[in-house]
Amino acid sequence: MIVSDSEFADSERLVLDKPLVEALTRRREEVLAALAEPGNPVYGVTTGMGRLAGVALDSRQQAEHQRNLLIGRAVGGPPWLPPEDVRALLVVRLRDFLRPWSGVSPELVQFLVDRLNDGFTPAVPRSGLGSSGEIIALSHAFQTFLGIGTVLEDGVEVPAASALAARGATPYVLGPKEGASLLQGSPLAVMHAARGWTEAQQLIDLQTLTAAMAIDVLGAPRAVFSPVMAGGDDHLRTVLHELAGLVGSGPVRPGVVQAPLSVRVAPRALAHASRVNGDLHETRRRWETMPGDSPSFVDGSFVPGTAYHAVDLGLRMDAVTAALVHLGEISVQRTHRLLDERFSGLPPQLTADPGPRAGLVPLHKRAAGELHALRRLATPATLGSIDTSAGQEDVQAFAPAAGEQLRAAASHLFAITACELITASQARYLAGGDGAPGLRAGYEWVRSVVPPMDEDRPLGSEVERLITACRAAFFDDLETLA
Repeated sequence: MIVSDSEFADSERLVLDKPLVEALTRRREEVLAALAEPGNPVYGVTTGMGRLAGVALDSRQQAEHQRNLLIGRAVGGPPWLPPEDVRALLVVRLRDFLRPWSGVSPELVQFLVDRLNDGFTPAVPRSGLGSSGEIIALSHAFQTFLGIGTVLEDGVEVPAASALAARGATPYVLGPKEGASLLQGSPLAVMHAARGWTEAQQLIDLQTLTAAMAIDVLGAPRAVFSPVMAGGDDHLRTVLHELAGLVGSGPVRPGVVQAPLSVRVAPRALAHASRVNGDLHETRRRWETMPGDSPSFVDGSFVPGTAYHAVDLGLRMDAVTAALVHLGEISVQRTHRLLDERFSGLPPQLTADPGPRAGLVPLHKRAAGELHALRRLATPATLGSIDTSAGQEDVQAFAPAAGEQLRAAASHLFAITACELITASQARYLAGGDGAPGLRAGYEWVRSVVPPMDEDRPLGSEVERLITACRAAFFDDLETLA
């Protein structure tokens, strides 16, 4: 079985094949043999955790401790992660367990696979996660395997024990080290990095399309968008090449020497967003090569790790958020220029009957409100450590918070993007003609969701439909729209 990013949202049934089970069994036997060696304290297994790491546990206490790890740390509350994010979190945890460093039993791995297959959705808190790692969120996620805590069934909180019984499953009984392994690493941050990267990439592609439409409708001079202007910046050259394929060498509006700054600088902002988002993607890929447990079982020994400190993921998610905020600022400004007859040469506010009809100015007000909320997410979430655990844990990465901010920023930018797409589509409708050949399919795509306006109408539901369509669209190559 291969667990890939595509399985974050897929409902395809997962199956553990026989060679994989055999490999998990052999590694589990090695782990149990190493734990049985006398005089070999293993953090969180034969000892307490945090400030209590110096407390040795006897065999009875060790068994209780693995269970208690998942119970006593579940201090979070709603709002809960949405079901699709919970599935992605479980997939990341499964991917960790299929690698050799955790050494959990094949029975635990199978239990996890079964819960993915039957739609088991633990109630996992989205905020209030002030631990050095992700133990609060992960204890909520995995205490449910023991029949403790709550899960979500169609958005309703249900006792985990009842949800297991309804699936014909009995609560899992933890073996040595398995409670600790369920709590370690940063699967929540990894999940946010993967899903946040995808959403940001969609937005970069969509914002490239909106920029091209603004160039087309405003009749902007094309020379500034020549790929030769990129110099040695490969990201900028790629954006300029995509824009050139969309807008071609179309007509320039008479008397326009320079287009508004929000039009001219769009490629540079898009290139920066692409660069930092690519950096996030590569960092997340590197995480797949590193042991995520602590202690990890490496070369027959238990080695403490620091994969609970996902600062490299968190800071990169913060950087992508800032880049999306800047794209949002530019998009809202372009929308305003499209509505202004001085820049477009079209009827004011893009209405065929200025005065009796408001046109699309209210749509710009929606975009301005979304931008106001978006800007407040630009403050880095990863910074702000504080002492916890009596000073034993005195640094936090807050990477899940950075992920939440990135995902929230993406939601606001999807709304801003939808507003600009509707505005550009209406402008092209009023201007007449098909526009640049490379954009015709793009205009038709927008109009298939939000038809042009001849009369004022409430656009709220149509904006939401276009946001949904934007989230579903992923343009691997914008030139395929042509």
